[in-house]
Amino acid sequence: MTRELLQAAVEVEESDSVYSSNSNPTSSVITVVTEHDRGHVTHFELARTIERVNRRFTDLLRIEMGKLGVGDIGPAQVMVLFTIGNGELSVRDLLDKGHYLGSNVSYYLKQLVDLGYIDRAASQRDRRSARISLSQKGHDLCNALRTADDTYHRLLVRDEDESRELDNAYRLLQKLELVWTNATRYGA
Repeated sequence: MTRELLQAAVEVEESDSVYSSNSNPTSSVITVVTEHDRGHVTHFELARTIERVNRRFTDLLRIEMGKLGVGDIGPAQVMVLFTIGNGELSVRDLLDKGHYLGSNVSYYLKQLVDLGYIDRAASQRDRRSARISLSQKGHDLCNALRTADDTYHRLLVRDEDESRELDNAYRLLQKLELVWTNATRYGA
């Protein structure tokens, strides 16, 4: 039932949009967003949209976790699990890879270890450093959430063109991250 409701919402959203001349439903979002006095999207508008998308994704993740009966951790901790992935890494590597604040990730890791989602072991070379990896419970949760993600992915990407658009959006977001990161480090 959820799938049918989501598909209907996607179709309603597409039919309500004013399409540009190429009649591409996803470009209508760009048309609506770019109709401003100055005629272009600002970085403020991009940041606000990214923030809203992140909030909606967090809400969606919380719903899926509820369906799985997971109430002991939140979406932020789940994203830490996905950042750890299938490998083993140091806490420092996790900080670099996930762009987390040190105090937050320390709290998250302690909670995830205590609840059995990750395994933490002292490094063989340096006892002050810890190596972390997903436990079986962490792997199981990530796999269940990937299955739910596949459902949403199929709603968004229904053909090769939409797949290409999603890839382009991802690459553009990576480029935006790089530009903003370099601007903060080296100036504009």
